[in-house]
Amino acid sequence: MRYLWAFVLLLLMEDAGVFGKTFRYRIRFADKKQTEYALDCPEDYLSPRAIERRRKQGLAIDSTDLPVCMSYIRGVCGENERLLATSKWNNTALILSADSFFCSRIAAFPFVKEVKLVGVSSEKSRSAGEDRKDIVVKKWEKTDDYYGSAEKQIRMLHGDSLHEAGFRGKEMQIAVIDAGFYNVDAIKLFRNMRLLGTRDFVNPDSDIYEEYSHGLKVLSCMAACRPRVMVGTAPDASYWLLRSEDNDTEQLVEEDYWAAAIEFADSAGVDVVNTSLGYYAFDDASCNYSYSDLDGLTSLMSFSASRAVDKGMIVVCSAGNEGDTFWKKITPPADADGVLAVGAVDSEGKNAVFSSVGNTLDGRIKPDVMAMGVLSAVVDVDGRLIQANGTSYASPILCGLVACLWQACPWLSAKQVVDVVRRSGDRADCPDNIFGYGIPDMWKAYRLGLELKE
Repeated sequence: MRYLWAFVLLLLMEDAGVFGKTFRYRIRFADKKQTEYALDCPEDYLSPRAIERRRKQGLAIDSTDLPVCMSYIRGVCGENERLLATSKWNNTALILSADSFFCSRIAAFPFVKEVKLVGVSSEKSRSAGEDRKDIVVKKWEKTDDYYGSAEKQIRMLHGDSLHEAGFRGKEMQIAVIDAGFYNVDAIKLFRNMRLLGTRDFVNPDSDIYEEYSHGLKVLSCMAACRPRVMVGTAPDASYWLLRSEDNDTEQLVEEDYWAAAIEFADSAGVDVVNTSLGYYAFDDASCNYSYSDLDGLTSLMSFSASRAVDKGMIVVCSAGNEGDTFWKKITPPADADGVLAVGAVDSEGKNAVFSSVGNTLDGRIKPDVMAMGVLSAVVDVDGRLIQANGTSYASPILCGLVACLWQACPWLSAKQVVDVVRRSGDRADCPDNIFGYGIPDMWKAYRLGLELKE
């Protein structure tokens, strides 16, 4: 019976004339009994840095760290199928198939627990984008302030105090999971950025610098480094740029891409993740989430975010921009337990009307904290400095400073860092579902961290 809905959906799609397209299926396996890996040999599937991060925080390597069984994947993949991604934390595989009978063909396998159609698409041609770099400006107007156009958003959080003490993110690794990083390779404000690498989980064959620009703007809040023009919140950190958002559609498969991206970040040894993405409504309205789903577990993305926290990473995410819409609430993965969900305020600390509100279904405080997300300074595709609105920018503004804070207090666990950030908020004594714990004072968070040093 669990596969009946899939057949009905395929029949509906046939009536709609969508055959000739490709289908993306999420297969959840029942176990990992045929794994080729062992818990006592974690170096086969985790980097030394990932292993060390767990060791420092007293976190055990367990069965969720073991990769998905390749023998199971080979068993379900025929001539018409291709593996797109896996999630070891969810024990799932994302399979591309042109076979409309795929579900019925694999239903009998005892190691298959569930199959879900999560995406339908057709091939699209894109322009090569040869001229994209020609639009990039070479000069900017300078200001009297060291941070340039980013002055207000950094000083609001007292991030300048951390920087002046020498904590600018050096040797910290930040993964930015987003929609694309258009022209990052051509804009001089990123010339000195410490880039660890890029990965595109939507289309591995694409050029991540020719995709959508949202990730560029998000990244600029942290990584831009041009004194008196724009300096971000973590200018000395090292960055992974990971694409999980397909800008052409809004389908459940993007959660699978995101899960693969954050697991890659974990395996690579990343310390802090920023994701300014959130999903509650999809092209297929039957997939939409409801308020009762804001439990931190229902959304694959939220569950994966919580798992990342358990693996010793700090996950910072945007709360969502639905405060003035019918939805109003935070968007997954902001409901995940242990993540820092960031709402937006203006330069005077007033709540942005669009900033999503909490709480979670089980009553946890959300958003966690607030940062400047109204007229935030960001870099545009041509390298010019512009102002933009959204919790998408409040999140990385804080995220960069969280990395600086952890650099300053390496004895803290990831969960302790999140705790001191919350406790440093100007509403920590009376948190609510609009401001959370308030606007954090990152210098106060540092002092709170010093109190926990043994």
